[in-house]
Order: sequence, then C-alpha cells, then structure tokens
Amino acid sequence: MARVSELEPGQVRVRLDLSYDGTGFAGWATQPGLRTVQGTLEAALGTVLRHPDPRLTVAGRTDAGVHARGQVAHLDLPEDVWSAVRGRMAGTPGQVLVRRLAGVLPPDVVVHRAAPAPPGFDARFSALWRRYAYRVADDLSRVDPLRRTHVVRHRVPLDERAMAAAAAPLVGHHDFAAYCRPRPGATTVRVLQELDVVRPDDGPDAGLVVVTVRADAFCHQMVRSLVGALLAVGEGRRPRGWPAELLEGRRRASAVAPAHGLTLEEIAYPPDDELAARADATRARRAPVRPGGPAADDPDDDAD
Repeated sequence: MARVSELEPGQVRVRLDLSYDGTGFAGWATQPGLRTVQGTLEAALGTVLRHPDPRLTVAGRTDAGVHARGQVAHLDLPEDVWSAVRGRMAGTPGQVLVRRLAGVLPPDVVVHRAAPAPPGFDARFSALWRRYAYRVADDLSRVDPLRRTHVVRHRVPLDERAMAAAAAPLVGHHDFAAYCRPRPGATTVRVLQELDVVRPDDGPDAGLVVVTVRADAFCHQMVRSLVGALLAVGEGRRPRGWPAELLEGRRRASAVAPAHGLTLEEIAYPPDDELAARADATRARRAPVRPGGPAADDPDDDAD
C-alpha cells in the first residue's frame, strides 16, 4: 500500500490553511446528519472545483464547539482539475481557489491560503506539534459578551500560579491515560512539550487565565481534561500535586473543561526537505510507557 505522503501519478497535493468558529459545528469530522467543518468544506470544494467527492486530511481534528485559528488540511487533486480552477480569473490557482471558496463557504469557515504542497507534505503526519490555547474569564470586569463563545466564564477566582505549578510535572513523555478518553487499540502515550498557565497583563487576553498546551499529538479529550484538572487546583479544591497523581495512577478522575474555551492556534512543520521523513517517523508505532501497553494505531487523535 502506498504511503500517505505519496501521490498518484498526475495528481497535485494542495495545502489549505483555514480558521473556523466551532460554535455551530459538531466538530471537524464528517458525521451523518450533522453539520461539521469537514463536511461543509468538502461540499464547498466540490462545488468550486467541479470535482466529485473531494477528501480532506486534517492536521488536528477538533470536537464539537472547539475553534481553530491555525488549522491545516490537504487534499489530492488531478493536475487538470487544479489547473482549471483559474478559469478566466487572474492569479494563481491557489489565489483563485481562496476567492471562490469565500463566495460559497458560510461566514464561520475561512480558507486563508491554498497552494501546492512541497513533496512529502502530509497535513497530519508531517506536523511537528500542535498548539492550543484555553481561555477563562474569572473576573466579571474581564467578561466580554462579544467573546462569550470563545472564552469560558468562571465564577470562582483562580490562582494561576498554583495552576502553573501543578502543570509543570505533566510536561514530557508520559502515558496520559488519566487524561484521555479511551479508544480500543489506541495508545495514550504522548509527548507534552508545553503546558503553561498565565494571566497576561496586556493584549486581547489581558486579565484572562490562558492555558497553553503544545504537543506532538493529542489523544481524545486530552487538552480539556488537562485544563479540567488545573481548574480544580486553581479553585483550591485540589492540591497542586493532584494532577501529577492522576497521571501516575492512569485513571480518569478530572472533569472535562467546556469545549468553547479551546482554540487550535498553530501547527508547526519541519523544513521542506524533512517533511517526508517526519511523516514516516510519525506513522511509526509509539513505544508504550509500560511493558505490554497498547501499540499506537492513530498517532493523532482528537485533541479536545
């Protein structure tokens, strides 16, 4: 079977950079009878490209109500379909595709850029890391009704310093079974590269509690479960060492934070000449933390 990063002869791989407001969607992945980001975007692509059944591969699947500012996806198209995008319009095929999609997509999905991907690029498997931000307003003076679908209103004051201290031991290579919704045959081993909690003094997030989470990949509900445990510490209901105790015990015990506070902010990729090697390495099975643990069949599950 051909590797995911390989193309059939006569095809071009197109990278799409996009954003969406997840409020009105039942998540990224297509689901029968439900409005999803993937379903909406694939339908728009089919209309604009006049190509049946376009299929997207996404860097990070998001759950219902979760937003994305820096999402990346790709699709493979016949070269003649890609060339025909321009029609009589000026600009590159990618520029024209972006303009045409803007005319058919709903206002809660925007494709910012479309272009042929470098050789070896795979939106999902070539990614080095995904960065999410979770925003909480625990002070009524900082509650903005215009951001109510993107910032969680929290009625209990939070100690962000205690949350940051509790977060530190969770960074690194661990089995995050305590923070993942289990899936048959899928590993819960991940490398958490960053878990920070701050309260900015200025900028658009001034006064909010912002949890930044960055990892090579996530398992289902991992980010919101981590935030849920940190919120319990910030409220004073749990000691600072509790999230680490959960991690070691590998039993789910923390609440899952509301979806609408979470935004996929950024996805990073290696230099072009390292894309294919990164994709191959990512597809390789992850070694489980404990002997006899499950092998990975999906190195990038849902993050929220």
